[in-house]
Amino acid sequence: MTRDLEPAVRDAWHVLCRSADLAPGAATRLRLLSRDVEVARNAAGTVSARLLDGEAVATREAYGHVFACLGTPAAPLFDIAEFAEDDRRLATCGAVRVRASGLRLVENFLDMAHFPFVHTDLLGVEERPEVPRYDIEIRRDVDEVWATNCRFWQPRAAASSAEGQMSEYLYRVAGPFAVMLYKTCPADPSRFDVIGLLIRPAEPDLSYAYAFVLVLDEASSETAIVHFQQTIFLQDRIVLENQRPRLLPLAPNAETPTRADMSSVAYRRWLKEKGVRYGTVEGLAGHGEAEGVP
Repeated sequence: MTRDLEPAVRDAWHVLCRSADLAPGAATRLRLLSRDVEVARNAAGTVSARLLDGEAVATREAYGHVFACLGTPAAPLFDIAEFAEDDRRLATCGAVRVRASGLRLVENFLDMAHFPFVHTDLLGVEERPEVPRYDIEIRRDVDEVWATNCRFWQPRAAASSAEGQMSEYLYRVAGPFAVMLYKTCPADPSRFDVIGLLIRPAEPDLSYAYAFVLVLDEASSETAIVHFQQTIFLQDRIVLENQRPRLLPLAPNAETPTRADMSSVAYRRWLKEKGVRYGTVEGLAGHGEAEGVP
């Protein structure tokens, strides 16, 4: 049953898998929100999913991935307008297993301060660690968290970059377990590349991260684009799996923020307002911290 899940999580859309990993006639069993879900594609190409007790699960296929909602969808799947632009290239990076709350993964994605120290000579350099002041807001009309006017010096901002640049960033949290980054495109500074991180929360402290990039890049091979993003995320995984607690604390002053952590503060406040407990320290009594492998 899914009734014990809080509505903000139960009625939200969550990634299940990449579209490319589900061939016609194929079915696979995945763990989502501590439930076993079977997802299948029939011979006609249509995707469906169900819980193992036979209960049907709402599904959507979009952005190179399959999404599911275990309850009644509270809203349509978030829109990414750039997917309608024909000159963009989509590369999906597959799943990376991370022993941490999916909320921790979103928070790490929002953090620019770690660039020079975790992604040295790729997304930052130790000689330029400053995070200039940026703007943060909870957009009530769409129920999303946005960070705008973000800037950071990067020696290699993308797979196609040949030199450093001051990158402009926009961060968008479209759901508790879905976050996107719009950043300066080296090939066309008037437009943004889009990088997304879609997280399947298997257990409160175990997640599968699906990254995608939607870029204006005619020079790089798909392998180079995917390898660049996987390199970045595997560096993050080392940090994420060593954070304690693995679950995200929402209590005030549980962890001390700095000015660079404004997006994290807003994200945690938004989660608390929505009543999100899955993957948080506050929800530990309800779900427990998973120790087994799904």
